[in-house]
Parts: sequence; C-alpha cells; structure tokens
Amino acid sequence: MDNQRSMIPTLFLAFLSGSAMVLAFAPFSQGWIAVLSLAALFALWRNASPAQAFGIGWVWGLGCMGFGVFWLHHSIAQFGGVNLPLAILITLLFAAVLALFPALTGRLAGSCSGNHAAVLVLTYPAGWVLMEWLRSWLLTGFPWLTVGYSQIDTPLSGYAPLLGVYGISLMLALSAAIVSLGRSWWLLLLPAIWAGGQALAQLQWTEPVGEPFTATLLQASIPQEQKWLSSQLQPTLEYYVEASEAHPDSRLVIWPETAVPAFAHQVEESFLAPLDRHFRQQGRDLLLGIPVRDSQDRSYNAMISLGSSGRDEYYKRHLVPFGEFMPFKVLLQPLVELFAIPMSSFSPGDKSKPPLLKLAGMEAGISICYEDAFGEEVAQALPQAAFLVNASNDAWFGDSLAPHQHLEMARMRALETGRYLLRATNTGVSAIIDPQGGLVRVLPQFERGAISAEIQPMQGQTGFSLWKNWLVVGLSILLLGIACLGMSKSITFKNRIRGKK
Repeated sequence: MDNQRSMIPTLFLAFLSGSAMVLAFAPFSQGWIAVLSLAALFALWRNASPAQAFGIGWVWGLGCMGFGVFWLHHSIAQFGGVNLPLAILITLLFAAVLALFPALTGRLAGSCSGNHAAVLVLTYPAGWVLMEWLRSWLLTGFPWLTVGYSQIDTPLSGYAPLLGVYGISLMLALSAAIVSLGRSWWLLLLPAIWAGGQALAQLQWTEPVGEPFTATLLQASIPQEQKWLSSQLQPTLEYYVEASEAHPDSRLVIWPETAVPAFAHQVEESFLAPLDRHFRQQGRDLLLGIPVRDSQDRSYNAMISLGSSGRDEYYKRHLVPFGEFMPFKVLLQPLVELFAIPMSSFSPGDKSKPPLLKLAGMEAGISICYEDAFGEEVAQALPQAAFLVNASNDAWFGDSLAPHQHLEMARMRALETGRYLLRATNTGVSAIIDPQGGLVRVLPQFERGAISAEIQPMQGQTGFSLWKNWLVVGLSILLLGIACLGMSKSITFKNRIRGKK
C-alpha cells in the first residue's frame, strides 16, 4: 500500500509532463517544452522498476494523447451518429491505446539500461524512436504527435532532409535524456546536437529546375454538415469556377479534397468535360478533389487533373480506418452500422504506382489529406516530382487543434523532400510552403478565399528521400545494440569484481 501511495506523485508528474507536451506542437509551437517534457519522463523512469516504468509511460502518454487528439470526439459525435459522452469515451479509449507505446518504451528501456547513465542516454532515445516508428505503421499507422514535428521551427529541423521527422525525434530524445541526467559533462553534448542541426540546415539538398509559375489554392470554407446536401452542389461548383476565373494568370489552380460533392460520373458531361476543355483553351491546369466510382462499383477518394497538361487521376492509397474504410469489416459489422459516416467505404488506389500527376507541365507529387502524415509515402514521388500537392478536408475536426497539427506535418514533408508543397483545404488551414518548411502564404480556418504565390520547381534528392525511414531506424537499432553490449560488459565486470571479493 505504501509503495502504491509513493507512486501517486510520480504518476501525477508523468501526466502533467505528458499533457504539457501538447503545447510543443502547433498551434502553440513551444518546441522547448518537448525537451523538458521528455526529460521529465526519462528522469521518472530512471529510478523505477520496469513495471513501474510501464505505468509511468502509460500515464504520460494518456496526458499527451488525451489532450493532443481530443479533437477526434468532434467528428465521432457530429458525423458518427453517437452522443457526445460516448464520443468522448471512445476518444479517451483510443488515447489509452496510443499511450501503450510510451508505456512499452519505458518497460523495455528500463529493462535494458539498468540505471547506467551512458546506457540510458542510448536506450531511451533509441527505444523512443523505434516505438514512434512502430506506431506509424502498425494497424495502418497513426503517426500523429510524433515529437519531431514539434521542432519544425527550431535548429533540430535541420536533421529533417537527412533523417526525416524520426531523426528529429531521435535528436530531441537524446537531448532530453542528457538533460534528465543533470550532469555537466553530459550537458556539454547538447550544443553539438543542436549546432549539428543548424549546420545541416545550411546545406542545399535540392536545386531549382525550369521556370517558376504561379499557383492558386482555393478554400470554399463549406461546413462539413452542409457539404453533401444536394442543394449545395450547384452553389459549390459555381463558387469554385468563379474563383478560378478570378485568377487568370495562375498556371495551376488547386481545389481541395472532395471539392466537388458528387461522384465523377454524375457530373462528367455537365461539368468535368467542359471544364477540361476550358482550361485547355486557356493553357492552364486544374487539380480538383472528387470521389470516383468505377465499373466494378468500387469507390475512390480521387484527385483529377484537367487542362493543358492532360487529364489524369490519382486515387488515395492510405485510407483512414473507420473514416474511409472499415477494418475487419466482418468482425466489426455492428460498428459499421453504428458509425454511419459518409464516404466510409472507399477502396485504396494502386500502391505500385508513384503518386504523381502532371501539372503545370511537370510531375507533381500528390497526397490526399491524411497521407501527408506519412513521410516515406510522400517521398515516393521523388525524384520525379518537381513540387508537392496535398489536398485535404479538415472540416471533420471543427475549430480544434487538428488542422494546425496537420499543417505542421505538411511543413515537415516539404522540408524532408526539399520541395514546395501546395496545401489546399476545404475549411483551412490552406498554405503554400517553401522547401525549407516555411509558410509563404496562409489562408486561415473558416475564411473563404484564395491564395497565390510563385512556385519554383525543384530537382534532386535529399538523404531522407533516398533512404526514407530506414536510416534512422537502423541508427536506433545500432544504438540499442551498443547499449546492450555495454550493459553486458558492465555486468560481467561487476560479477568478476564480486567474485574476487
């Protein structure tokens, strides 16, 4: 009983530091908090047993994920057909599952480090990154709130073109592990880690190719609950056409994900074909979001290119579980009926083809909404892609943290690949992002309008686009191997000393 009572302050501190981690991400963007939050967690792990470290990690994760993804309850309640208390319960259960990843990190790292400082500095960061990476693909993956995103505006962002967001997580966790030790000789390593990121940021990983062109992104800001009303179709189409015509100097115009609230075959003759001819005559290109149904009655979340560069289609390949498809549908049939979310039965596009469409006379890497959370998938468009496009619809999440967190991830994709990224959304945040992850133009949430900028096509590959996540995963495994070897030798040495005594 006394042992349980002694854990209460520890668990409270873990929950508090995990909750504070949310402030490191957009829209708060206090990246320094991420170092302190992880340092607090690592310090709590140091003097805990492996079982206690599991509990501490789980409570830390519950604070981080509970507050960080609480916005999910909005879409579950409003569009999933359940009452608000149940939606909140489902969201908290989801956060509790996500919290298992830091819990397992604490359990495994605690078993390996043995409270040895040098080993701790290797095992905690390496274990952290491997668990974040595991979370990014297990059961289709949920890489939201990967801690590396919080450093998009700090010197650590310089590691992105080489190691990607998980490389930044590694350097952040390494910094936090050093801080958690609180020893001056370890703290001397911190300037080297951060200066390394600053130095890498000065490198030019890609270079301009071809002539710049003007691109325009449209944001209609139509509430999600009105978007699919039949009465809304004609006004929606009229707005997009009129807004596109208001920018005749733009070589490329982009409409958001599912901007056209009808299946392609329903508006082909009346809308798409005439629009294609019109843009061809103007020597311009249009990229728009629209659902597509094929001859076998399969539905796809698609982007269709029209105009002078030719007509083509991209079908979303990484679908959102429960939102765009129902995993284990036979087993979860009751949930299929419970969560009657519109457009929840999409099929994935062909993953064997690079995610490319020809726009403005050159290849562009295409992603739809949630796909830009997966850096290695976006990088599959390189080296062919001269720029990137992400069309999204964050209206599902209302006025919450989600759209800002999503924009932060899009910025990381631009930085990782050394390409401009054009992000058109239905209700915001739409943005034009430069190859350094900087915001060139931004259209805030719930504001109807357009943003335009001159886009410079780029060529070449960053280290990340070549090796994807495998370099940082391999590095993390190597660090764990070194730590385990060092721990083994330390134990052997201590046993010999005891034997002599």
